[in-house]
Amino acid sequence: MADLVYQNIMKDLKNRIKKNEFDSKRLPDERSLSESYGVSRSSVKRALNVLANQGIIFKKRGSGTFINPLYQKNRSIFQYEGSNLGVTDSFKSDGKIPKIKLLDFNVIPADNELQTELFLDPGDFVYEIKRLRTFEDKPFMIELGYIPIKVVPNLNQERVEGSIFNYFEDTTGKSVTKSFMTITTEPSNKGDQKLLNLKPIEPVGVMEGIFFLDDGTPFEVSNMRLHYKYLNYNTFVNLNENR
Repeated sequence: MADLVYQNIMKDLKNRIKKNEFDSKRLPDERSLSESYGVSRSSVKRALNVLANQGIIFKKRGSGTFINPLYQKNRSIFQYEGSNLGVTDSFKSDGKIPKIKLLDFNVIPADNELQTELFLDPGDFVYEIKRLRTFEDKPFMIELGYIPIKVVPNLNQERVEGSIFNYFEDTTGKSVTKSFMTITTEPSNKGDQKLLNLKPIEPVGVMEGIFFLDDGTPFEVSNMRLHYKYLNYNTFVNLNENR
């Protein structure tokens, strides 16, 4: 329940920011927000921290919390519309949500590498999910993921044809909020060329790594192969956390 409270506050504040409800570009203080939403200050603080981590707002010591002017100038580079790091919320084009075509869906035993990456025991099983993402029938990503069955025991074909992260959040209240990713480019292979409509001389972007829940539980090992035209990476760096 506490997770849903902060997520609702965060979504509402983001919508209000989009509607330019804060003329001064400054948000009300935590006490005022907790009173207006009728929730604890800890829930408000958590929502503000998520927005700050996304780079949408920033806190100026002694002055308050302000909207990032870069967010208002070019919202397209701040692509996260939900509260998790799923592709559905992260990759959008002019407000369009990508469609999903399921290519393969299996249950397999976790090999030694997956056991290490996902903190699994010998004999544990994972879902192996291969999907193709498209914008207006134009393919842009091949996605191969491995999710522990014991973390999400009720996945089926219908659910993996939609947003898995959003399904998990809606049913458990938990979000995928952290990841360790490696981003590279390499020559496209025949599979890339067929599914992404690439020419043999064209490269492919590769994003691979591990997604984690808020509590640090590994949720998915993923390999995403992108059409090079969609490989546009932006990040927000906060050095204060390293000091």
